[in-house]
Amino acid sequence: MKVISVSENPEYRERAIAYFIKHWANKDSEMVYRDCITHCGTGPLPKWYLLMDGDTIAGGAGLISNDFISRMDLYPWLCALYVEREYRGNGYGNLLIQRGKEDARAAGFPRLYLCSDHVGYYEHYGFSPIGTGYHPWGETSGIFMCEL
Repeated sequence: MKVISVSENPEYRERAIAYFIKHWANKDSEMVYRDCITHCGTGPLPKWYLLMDGDTIAGGAGLISNDFISRMDLYPWLCALYVEREYRGNGYGNLLIQRGKEDARAAGFPRLYLCSDHVGYYEHYGFSPIGTGYHPWGETSGIFMCEL
């Protein structure tokens, strides 16, 4: 397994766009992913990653400035973590989490945040729940933080 940074490997950009749209977007949000991934570059944010098993995409995640959540005072955010079902149960999600942590730390950020309702998962990887955030579409999510 290998984690590919899309900004460091722009030849993966179109595959990454298709992957994240497939797993996270709807008709109204497709362009958000397309535009964000298209414009990830040499700056600290945004970053997008693909977990590769040879030439097969096994998962992905992003490192962004805000994950559609009310706590805009907090950043960066790990987002869109997804591991394909056939690859789950092997700790591969942690490979993506660790890459996000490394890049956030290298950019000088002291903490990394994420929003999720998966209580019990992210705590295994150093995250602690710190509160609740509110999404523009009226839902809430738990907010988790990890010291870097």
